[in-house]
Amino acid sequence: MSKVRFLFALWASKLSIPVMKLTGHNATNYPGQIAINICPDFLKYIGKPEHIISVTGTNGKTTVNNMIVDMFEASGKKILSNRAGSNTRTGITTALIKGANLSGKAKFDTAVFETDERSALRIFPFVKPEYVLITNLFRDSIMRNGHPEFISNILTKNIPSTSKLILNGDDLISCLTAPENKRVYFGIDKLDTDLTECVNLINDIRICPKCSGRLEYDYLRYHHIGRAHCVDCGFSSPEYDYHGFDIDHDKNCVTIADKNGSGVYEIVNDSIFNIYNMVSIVALFREMGYSHEQLTEYMKKAKVVESRYKLVEENGVKIITQLAKEKNALAISRAFDYVRELPGEKTVMLMMNCLYDEQHWSENTCWMYDCDFEFLNDDLVKEIVVSGPRARDYRLRLLFAGVDDSKIKVCMDELDGARTISLIKGGSVCVFHGVDSFDITQEVRKVLVERARKLS
Repeated sequence: MSKVRFLFALWASKLSIPVMKLTGHNATNYPGQIAINICPDFLKYIGKPEHIISVTGTNGKTTVNNMIVDMFEASGKKILSNRAGSNTRTGITTALIKGANLSGKAKFDTAVFETDERSALRIFPFVKPEYVLITNLFRDSIMRNGHPEFISNILTKNIPSTSKLILNGDDLISCLTAPENKRVYFGIDKLDTDLTECVNLINDIRICPKCSGRLEYDYLRYHHIGRAHCVDCGFSSPEYDYHGFDIDHDKNCVTIADKNGSGVYEIVNDSIFNIYNMVSIVALFREMGYSHEQLTEYMKKAKVVESRYKLVEENGVKIITQLAKEKNALAISRAFDYVRELPGEKTVMLMMNCLYDEQHWSENTCWMYDCDFEFLNDDLVKEIVVSGPRARDYRLRLLFAGVDDSKIKVCMDELDGARTISLIKGGSVCVFHGVDSFDITQEVRKVLVERARKLS
């Protein structure tokens, strides 16, 4: 009976895919939902590729997942993946449905799945990755989890014991996850810009995770990312197996090394966050036996997803649209810090609005006060336009951050904001958007590009 139910669920869900596409839907979740509704243990029966890689973590998992797929494809390998970002049980089930024949047997030998951290307990009992890459673990939306250690505990309890972990050695939360599993660590050597005291509002690990003694940072990069040791018990950050160094922004390259060699890699995006992503990916592929010579070529084919970051230069104006996940204070702080470090004068538009999807938004705005809006209180930031349903909330937070009210414009409509924001020749206009506003972001970009073309 279970086999009959499974096959019925498989065929019904497969049939739904072309139907959804005909109606203009992406079919990234719904087929999996159909299958699970008909056969609750569907994931137990569906065929899986022999080699599975799981990418999880608080921030960067979509970017890392898709860059891994890009690199596999550059090597000539066909990969099954959920690269559209549907990373819960239904999304991964949908990907497996698409990658199976009518009898449920897998048609691919390798899969790369972005995996939501909280979904691990529903996925990993049936989908057992050969490698699990954890980008980082930070404080996330208060609607999703209470603390990064809570998420680390979910992963520790559910990652299969056979999975090898690729872990951020500069993140004392994720690098302690699933301590019994085999693991390697990646990181980035000390930089001239590193500090010894945290300048961010959020630092998620201030005491020793072993003895609760005083944790002392040798250096800090941002938030709790850095190298630390305990003055009481001697606990310290792990040594790297793979590390990035000699970051050259003029030549747009970084050297990534391990005990068996090194390679000079072209930087795909110059934010330190994305350089960490690159180092993690090289660590994964090196563990799978690829050479640095191969990987330096494959990395040239890997790209940051344009819905996450896109730079257009028009008539001397750099137009940057960047995802800054609303309700995630850390993700937005990293985006603001990136803008702060951009050379030249800039204007900023905030449209990280989370009120379009009424099933998933919250009136709770506490996350804004964990977010480093203070980074925008900078002389080179000449104007900030706040727009959309959260416009007045953002204005209030900017005022608390010390931004002069004369710099702030309130435009409730995002397109009005794009029509009125100042464009500076030789400078940048930086638009931050949320996960619910990809479509309006494209319209905003079109308006800005057209206005830039007409600048004299």
